[in-house]
Amino acid sequence: MHNPALAALGLDWRYLACDVHPDRLREAIAGAQAMKFIGLNLTVPHKLLAVDLVDELDASARTWGAVNTVRFEAKDAFGAWQPLAKLNPDDIGELRSHGFNTDADAITRSLREDLGFEPRGASVLQLGAGGAGRTAALKLASDGVGALYLVNRTQSKAEEVAAEIRSRFPSVRAQAGWPEREVDLVLNSTSLGLKPGDGSPLDEAKFPLRRARAVYDMIYRPAETPLLRDAKAAGCKVANGLGMLLYQGVKALEIWTGQPAPVELMRAALLRNVYGPA
Repeated sequence: MHNPALAALGLDWRYLACDVHPDRLREAIAGAQAMKFIGLNLTVPHKLLAVDLVDELDASARTWGAVNTVRFEAKDAFGAWQPLAKLNPDDIGELRSHGFNTDADAITRSLREDLGFEPRGASVLQLGAGGAGRTAALKLASDGVGALYLVNRTQSKAEEVAAEIRSRFPSVRAQAGWPEREVDLVLNSTSLGLKPGDGSPLDEAKFPLRRARAVYDMIYRPAETPLLRDAKAAGCKVANGLGMLLYQGVKALEIWTGQPAPVELMRAALLRNVYGPA
């Protein structure tokens, strides 16, 4: 989605994918900075590692404790830090890396647009409390959910995130374990459903899908995971994670370019790339 957007903005830039081992992440960020890259996106497991590797953290990265977007900056003639996109390459001297998190806002924007879900006062069962799950849980808590139930393969991790939410957002009823009542949303942040042959991450013996009003799966390929298939059959409103992927990319592009992103062009390009021609 980024390359068509860059072309539409008239920028002679390219968005490239590179495999980097976690042990080499520090070197990779430093190398991109030395080569005057405009910025980077980071995916798992780099998002948590990068918090300690970049020179500066935006409020978003500090709040959610993860970095998925890096912008490289240099000082202008007045000594103020500016994005490299705003500077003449010949005038670039001292450089720094600036980390952002665009995932958290993308989650709730997609939930609102794709499911009509408003967090404030809602009850949520979240499956998974790892990197993406922790960010989602904290964002939902900050947006005022009433109750948040966390289920994770490792129980202690769910309890850890629930305790963090209770500490940071005391008005939210956060607990590890299955709800005993209906919920407004089931949110899957695990990778179960990504591979062919995967089952659902939800144990319906513990929580039947008919007790959920809506189900959101962060997985976007395949378009319909076993969880979403079962949820649809149970009469739930459903959505996959394509909207989240889109909006974290939209925000990242705006951070790099300083320009409004062509959202619908990016959406169309993403749909073609992920699912093929319509």
